[in-house]
Amino acid sequence: MATESTNTSASAGGKGRVVAYVLIAVAAVLFGLAYADGYSGLAIHPMDQFEVKPLFGEGPIHWYTPTNATLWMGLAIAAIAALMVMGTKGRAVIPSRSQSMAELVYGFVRKMVEDVAGKDALPYFPYIFTLFLFILFANFLGLIPTSFTTTSHIAVTAILAACVFLTVTAVGFIKNGVGFLSLFWVSSAPLALRPILAVIELISYFVRPVSHSIRLAGNLMAGHAVLKVFAGFAGAMGVAGIAPIVGVVAIYGLEVLVSAIQAYVFTILTCVYLKDALHPHH
Repeated sequence: MATESTNTSASAGGKGRVVAYVLIAVAAVLFGLAYADGYSGLAIHPMDQFEVKPLFGEGPIHWYTPTNATLWMGLAIAAIAALMVMGTKGRAVIPSRSQSMAELVYGFVRKMVEDVAGKDALPYFPYIFTLFLFILFANFLGLIPTSFTTTSHIAVTAILAACVFLTVTAVGFIKNGVGFLSLFWVSSAPLALRPILAVIELISYFVRPVSHSIRLAGNLMAGHAVLKVFAGFAGAMGVAGIAPIVGVVAIYGLEVLVSAIQAYVFTILTCVYLKDALHPHH
C-alpha cells in the first residue's frame, strides 16, 4: 500500500511539473514575441491581436476573402475531425488515448443534455455536441502564441447564439404550438402580477442571445488582452521582467481553465433553453 501511494504521489508530482514546464515555456515564448514586437516603454497594444486580416496580401476584406479568422476556424474543425473521426476509427475494445478522450467528451456532453433537458432532448444532442466541440477547440487553439482566437469576436459568438435562439424557438413552437407562449405566463403568480411578469419574461427571452454571445466573447477577449499586457511589460522591461513573466504564467493557467469553463457554460445554457422549449409550462 505504501508503494502504491508513493507511486501515485510521484506520478501526480510528475504531471504537475510537466504542466508547470509547459506554462513556463509558453510564458517564455510570449516574452520573446513581445520583445521582438519592439515595445518602446509602455507602448503596448493589447487589442491588435483581435484584428481580422487577409491571409494573402493586403486590402479590403470581402465575404469571400480568406482571413486569419477563417483559417483558425478551419483548424478548429480539422482538430475536431482528427479527434472524433481519426482518433476513433479503430473502435478498439481497449481504447487508445485519442479514443478515450473522444469517448470521455461524448459521454460528458450526452449526460449534460440528458440531466439538464431530459431524455426527450437527446435527438438534439448532435447539434449541442457540435457546439461544445467547436467552442472548446477554438478556445484552446486561441491559447497558442501568435494564433487567432475566433471565439473572442462577437461576430462569431453572435452567430452561434442566434442559431441556438432560432433553433430553440422553432423547437418550442413545433413541439407545443401556441402552448409555447405559456413560457411567458407565470400561472403560479398572483393574477395582477402576471401581465407584468409576462413582459419581463418576454424581454429576458429576447435578451438571451445577447448575453449568450457577449459572455463568451467578453471573457476570452479580456483574458487575452491581459495576457498581452503582461507580455508587453515583460518585453519592455527586458531581463528585469521576471514579475510580468510570473504573471503571464499565472494568467495563462487561468485562461486554460476559462477556455474550458466558457465552452461548458455556453453548452449548458443551450440545454437550459432547450428544456424551456420542450417543457414551457411554469
